[in-house]
Amino acid sequence: MCGWRVLLLKLGALSIMSWAFLQTFGVLWIWWLAAMAGSGSAAYAKYKDANQPVNVRVKDILSRMTLDEKIGQMTQIDRSVATVDIMKTFSIGSVLSGGGSTPLPEASASDWIEMINEFQKGALSSRLGIPMIYGIDAVHGHNNVYNATIFPHNIGLGATRDPGLVKKIGAATALEVRATGIPYAFAPCIAVCRDPRWGRCYESYSEDEKIVQQMTEIVPGLQGDLPSDHRKGSPYVGKNKVAACAKHFVGDGGTTDGLNENNTVIDLHGLLSIHTPAYSDAIIKGVSTVMVSYSSWNGVKMHANHDLITGLLKNTLKFKGFVISDWQGLDRITSPPHANYTYSVQAGILAGIDMIMVPFNFTEFINDLKNLVKAKVIPMERIDDAVRRILLVKFTMGLFENPLADLSLINELGSQEHRNLAREAVRKSLVLLKNGKTEKNPLLPLSKKGSKILVAGTHADNLGYQCGGWTINWQGFSGNNLTRGTTILSAITSTVDSTAEVVYREDPDIEFIKSSNFAYAIVVVGEPPYAETAGDSSTLTMVDPGPSTITNVCGAMKCVVIIVSGRPIVIEPYVSSIDALVAAWLPGTEGQGVADVLFGDYGFTGKLPRTWFKSVDQLPMNVGDSHYDPLFPFDFGLKTESVPGLVARATSYGVVLSPYTLLVALCLLIASYFAG
Repeated sequence: MCGWRVLLLKLGALSIMSWAFLQTFGVLWIWWLAAMAGSGSAAYAKYKDANQPVNVRVKDILSRMTLDEKIGQMTQIDRSVATVDIMKTFSIGSVLSGGGSTPLPEASASDWIEMINEFQKGALSSRLGIPMIYGIDAVHGHNNVYNATIFPHNIGLGATRDPGLVKKIGAATALEVRATGIPYAFAPCIAVCRDPRWGRCYESYSEDEKIVQQMTEIVPGLQGDLPSDHRKGSPYVGKNKVAACAKHFVGDGGTTDGLNENNTVIDLHGLLSIHTPAYSDAIIKGVSTVMVSYSSWNGVKMHANHDLITGLLKNTLKFKGFVISDWQGLDRITSPPHANYTYSVQAGILAGIDMIMVPFNFTEFINDLKNLVKAKVIPMERIDDAVRRILLVKFTMGLFENPLADLSLINELGSQEHRNLAREAVRKSLVLLKNGKTEKNPLLPLSKKGSKILVAGTHADNLGYQCGGWTINWQGFSGNNLTRGTTILSAITSTVDSTAEVVYREDPDIEFIKSSNFAYAIVVVGEPPYAETAGDSSTLTMVDPGPSTITNVCGAMKCVVIIVSGRPIVIEPYVSSIDALVAAWLPGTEGQGVADVLFGDYGFTGKLPRTWFKSVDQLPMNVGDSHYDPLFPFDFGLKTESVPGLVARATSYGVVLSPYTLLVALCLLIASYFAG
């Protein structure tokens, strides 16, 4: 009996000790949970839960962020200064590739993915693990990347008058951008170019705002079609799609004398009726971001214009995505740039810009913005608005769930399907301006069986010239070695009959021309590549020796002249000597599309997206102007049928006319009989 009592007493003591231990452990556990929650590092947080509504996730993470982390999210730096440690330490919100900023020359899709994932791992290792968003200029395909499909620049797409085609191009571009691990494209440019002297005119679909509006179909191509219950003005990005960026807000295509980054002088009605409608359409279609223009409106820099960025874009048009500056856009608020950077930061952030493309000296921006907030010059509400918008886009596109890229889409880069689409776009973008010295004697379509064909001109065998600016490098390139594609010369050679001899001379002399017995000539001339301010031109002339090549060749034989340019250029002095004239714009890598139409496999269908002037003295001149006197008017474009279509029509006419042929023959026989 005593043994049982002792045992029970021991068990009781043990139970008391166990209970005390459990109580202590429980207190410690609750304390640890509270500590972790306070530090923002809880195992469970609403912002990490994909089942929570996006607005709940945004609110939760925003409540956990320090000022430093918020400013980090507002900062976008170039890849050349990004490191894993910088991404983590500063909680950097975004990285970009400027024009030509690549991991290495001829970088593959996997090279891009490896670099971007490395930066992303740095961002994910920060305290809250907020993923960064990587952005790149993909303005006519994934144009910075070796082996990508390069589509015609926007001016050529405007000539197609085909929004459905442009949407397909957006979808193809999205796949190629995603193939390299990038989820954000700085496209489309929806400027309305009102003066071809502007160096960015080829980035505009048209001088007519209605055409530019139609071409905002590229936004759902890039981002995906909106769900039926989508909230107006909110961003949307579907699977294997990219966040788009409508640019440059607003009026960049209307600057005085067409000078890049200059002043657009126009009243509010003109600004709203010409330069704003495409933004309204893009916002309705769910565009995720909007980039601000370097230019000014009536003397006020757009990067500092609160009335237009916050008032019009955010409040009136109900844009819910984030507003991003252009490259070093804050610096340019002052003249000279960077003269008073603290003021520029204050003006740009208070105007309503949410993410700042710094891209190099990011510590100066971060320190200046932090000091302005601490001094209460910039209210915390403005910072929270910016970060809330950035996080909304990141959550909407699924970056928190899938921050790292994989290799599943690498075969989409430069795929044959996309090249076929680009070739179709080239065909539809070509505008036939003249066909024959007289209407009754058309030169086009050309015969594939010409015994000897001359191909001449600076642009016939130059892929870089064919693609224009924003291709591999910011300013483009010359030659055939920096990416893969088909030049117009090689397209002609592969299209003509095997019995035809194609002879290429860039600038043949008169003696060679006259002694060679050519059936006809194809002369391909135009502008050199350029981008932005480097493309501003008061003369709009073709590169030498283009004019003399036209004069020499077309003076000696039948010729078709193909203009490869980012805008209308001076051609009036040479038109009378030319048999056929084609505006090919900047067709991109798929030159085969030019040969498809020249030789009649397809007909010409393109229409001028902008007025073709007689003389630069007439500029600016747009359709509807009182002084409108063009060489070729807006919307002009001759049509041709394909050779199969011509054959079918001729056959059908032959069947219809055959009874009349018999009647004529019978009448001739009767007349012959009575004549004895």
